[in-house]
Amino acid sequence: MELVIIAALSLLMVPLVVFTDGPVRLAVSLPFVLFFPGYTLTAALFPRKGSIDSVARLALSFGLSLAMVSLTGLALNTTPWGIRLHTTLTSLLLLIVATAAIGWRRRRRLLPQERFEPRLRPDLAYLSRSWAQQGRWDRLVTVLLIAAAAAVIGTAAYAVATPRIGERFTEFYILGPQGRADRYPRDVLLGEKLSVVVGIVNREHEAAVYRVQMTFEGTKVGELGPVLLDHEGQWEQQITFVASRQGRDQQVEFRLYKGEGSEPYRTLHLWVSVTPGG
Repeated sequence: MELVIIAALSLLMVPLVVFTDGPVRLAVSLPFVLFFPGYTLTAALFPRKGSIDSVARLALSFGLSLAMVSLTGLALNTTPWGIRLHTTLTSLLLLIVATAAIGWRRRRRLLPQERFEPRLRPDLAYLSRSWAQQGRWDRLVTVLLIAAAAAVIGTAAYAVATPRIGERFTEFYILGPQGRADRYPRDVLLGEKLSVVVGIVNREHEAAVYRVQMTFEGTKVGELGPVLLDHEGQWEQQITFVASRQGRDQQVEFRLYKGEGSEPYRTLHLWVSVTPGG
């Protein structure tokens, strides 16, 4: 009966894991990842009552879950789909349902009195006797498996409670006059006005102040800012300058300054050829 419940809960947990985040996702995913796979595999391997004691069955449930999750990740890493949330959840769900079905089928082949049935209420006296009957090495393996499961649970809880801040950076880009990454000014006439769109996206995980300076062959021809952007904030503005010097492959440089810094934080370049007007 509990195998059917585990399979049904696993089907419900997959969308919950996908559409939740933070502590809720952790609480939902822990049994799905750290207990269900190993428990259903243990049920498939040992369907008979008394084939292994309750302490060993519990330890195997955690230990085999860790092994199955690791092997699933290694297998997915060799496929075109890779290790992603959806592929990992789907693979574990299929393993849980398959092993639960095998375990249920093997139990049905036994006489009712021979089948393993979990106790809904833990019998502490029974668990104590079962622990006392184990040998030294069996106890050691049990303790190590439970300790490994506890370490994984603790690590996952810590990762959720103290999420790691990703890489800090700022996107700096220029677009053509129509706001697309094409039709940049390349060949222009002397005295012609040139326009480009300058853009900034703040990925610094904190608010930042920016300013943009533009030079034409080393001579400052324009400046924008200061611009205050929160994290994930985006800013775009068109900037126009005049091609005032004749020559081929002249450098137009865009310098991004962050905060009070005197050195450019990012730089971009365009190369334009300026010819006399008709």
